[in-house]
Amino acid sequence: MTLRGRLTSAFLAVVLGPVLLGALFVGITVTAVSRDRALDRLAHAATTVRTSMSAVCRQLQAVADAVATLPVDDRAAAAEQLTRRGLASDIRTDENGAQEITAEWRDCAAPADSGVVAIFARSGAGDHAVLAGQLVDAGFVERLAGSSGSDVTLLAGDGTGVSAVHSSIAPGARSGVAIAAGHSAAGGLPAVAARTDDGGRYVCRLPAEAGQPLPLAVSVPAARQHDLYAILAGIVLFVAAVTAVVARWLASSTTRPLADLAHATDRVAGGELATRVPIARDDELGRVARSFNRMTQRLQSYVQALTASRDQMRGHLAVLGDTLSSTHDLARILRLILQTAMSVAGARAGVVLLTDASGHQLVARCAEGLAGRWAVPESELSRLRVPLGHGVLGGVAAHGTARRGRGGDLSADSGEPGCRSYLAVPICAPTADVPAAMGNAASTASPQVFGVLALYDRLGADEFDDADELTLRTLAAQTGVAVHNVRVHEEAQRLSLTDPLTGLWNYRYLHESLRREVERASRFGRMLTVLVLDLDHFKSVNDTHGHAAGDQVLAEFARRVRSGLREVDLAFRQGGEEFVALLPETDAYGGVTVAERIGAAIRDVPVPISPNRVESDDGQDDGQPVEAIAISVSIGVAVYPDHGGSVQQVLAAADRALYAAKKAGRDTYRLAERGSADAGAGQFDQVPVAPAGPQPSRIRGGG
Repeated sequence: MTLRGRLTSAFLAVVLGPVLLGALFVGITVTAVSRDRALDRLAHAATTVRTSMSAVCRQLQAVADAVATLPVDDRAAAAEQLTRRGLASDIRTDENGAQEITAEWRDCAAPADSGVVAIFARSGAGDHAVLAGQLVDAGFVERLAGSSGSDVTLLAGDGTGVSAVHSSIAPGARSGVAIAAGHSAAGGLPAVAARTDDGGRYVCRLPAEAGQPLPLAVSVPAARQHDLYAILAGIVLFVAAVTAVVARWLASSTTRPLADLAHATDRVAGGELATRVPIARDDELGRVARSFNRMTQRLQSYVQALTASRDQMRGHLAVLGDTLSSTHDLARILRLILQTAMSVAGARAGVVLLTDASGHQLVARCAEGLAGRWAVPESELSRLRVPLGHGVLGGVAAHGTARRGRGGDLSADSGEPGCRSYLAVPICAPTADVPAAMGNAASTASPQVFGVLALYDRLGADEFDDADELTLRTLAAQTGVAVHNVRVHEEAQRLSLTDPLTGLWNYRYLHESLRREVERASRFGRMLTVLVLDLDHFKSVNDTHGHAAGDQVLAEFARRVRSGLREVDLAFRQGGEEFVALLPETDAYGGVTVAERIGAAIRDVPVPISPNRVESDDGQDDGQPVEAIAISVSIGVAVYPDHGGSVQQVLAAADRALYAAKKAGRDTYRLAERGSADAGAGQFDQVPVAPAGPQPSRIRGGG
């Protein structure tokens, strides 16, 4: 058989086979699904009808019980009121207990076989029986049908006959439903449901029983599939005709130019980008040939342009490094560096890792194109860590030398990204010998390693070459300059806001933080407690033991204050021996508790000092004798907004409370007087500095 014949036969088989099978499957499936859905609706409707009848009976029983609990003289009025509210069609009371129940009233608890006019529920016996009844008419049956979403028919007698009393369906179809209900088994299960003679409805019978005193038939319409079968047959015939025509045309017009196109493709795959396909037609294959020629022409131009661009980009990397060194956004710097490196070297993926604070691990800071456990969102990159000296990345960071090779050289348990080829260079701190760090020559110094820049899977080649390594080393050297500048800038910012002796925040940062916390407390309706702390008799420590001992006392005091606060609290050295603590979302009671805890921590343990201590270069003590100085602290407590409506007011209130604590004998705390927030800062002078008002009890070890 020729290629054209094989293509035609294959196309017909591929297209018509699934179409025929699909049509058959759709017909069978739709029929089965339609029947199952109809039976599901029927089962649901039968359950709903049973539930509705049970609810009616319970309602009648509740009405009868309610009337029966009333005195005999009040029953008639109550019965009339309940009837008007629609809770029952009729309520009968029998004072003598001799009234007979008509056969048309059917007891909810004891169904009968006679004709039905109403259903009732009885409450009581003897002389005080009460009957609550519900009229069973066409409206009642319509309400049952509406609640169940199906058609409901009230059957005559016990329901096994062929006649209906009331029904929600058209009169012409009632007899068919009654006959089908008489033939179906009792219980209303879909598995035993019957169909009408014309096949138009599914019917199940609900026999009269306790809690459901009426013989009912529930029915739903059955879907008709004749139109569906006709449509499916028409679709199959139409598809068959179209397929035959299309198959013949495709087979005849496709085979001829395929050989030429396949041959040209093989030559291009072998690297002959100058290959072109002869164009002899204007149809789709002709357009494919023209597109192929344009593609190879552009590909050849792109390769030439990329080669020239890479050489040109190497010359501009120094300019790029100067630009990066002027930026302090480290995340943006690393992302730009990685993207530039991948573009220059033609890599599929890459990662930048920097050493952590301990200097023992590399932490991923920026990554692109990685797979496996390295393919994580940017927010989770910090979870990716490599110990120094472990694997390729750890070895590059530990030894400060670049490495490149194939992915097969990596050990299976290294935990590094999988790849075909890799190139990793260290990111080093800038040194005086910058040109040596940027070239192949080894620098005479051993600069600090900040991290590693690694690329994976060079596009268009099996592995990275010397030119790629030179380019990446140049970029890594400039990266080191940028990282060094960022870290120096961050350290300068930190030092500008911290006290060098105690390590606490300084006076400048105090006012900035207090303003921010007051604004936050005001915006969210929260409290802010301010503690002003002052070391008692600190001048005598300096005079007696010297300023070096005083510095030791201040440092130890700051450490104890910090340990007595939460992580969200802030501690500041305002100046000299005066300190401030901010306690966000803390009321007066919490502030007093913290003040007591800090006071106890300062008071209970004397501060050990070396009066003339001299530390060696390695930070070790010179072995001078150690003394212990007992110190105490006075604390003023103020709460925003109770004691001040602004930053200045609440800080002034805390200062006045501190003066009150000093005047009260020191080694204690005082809470600012309430009411100063409304009076303004000028009225703080009128607040008694002595503990005139009630002060919170001193709680040791409070939370």
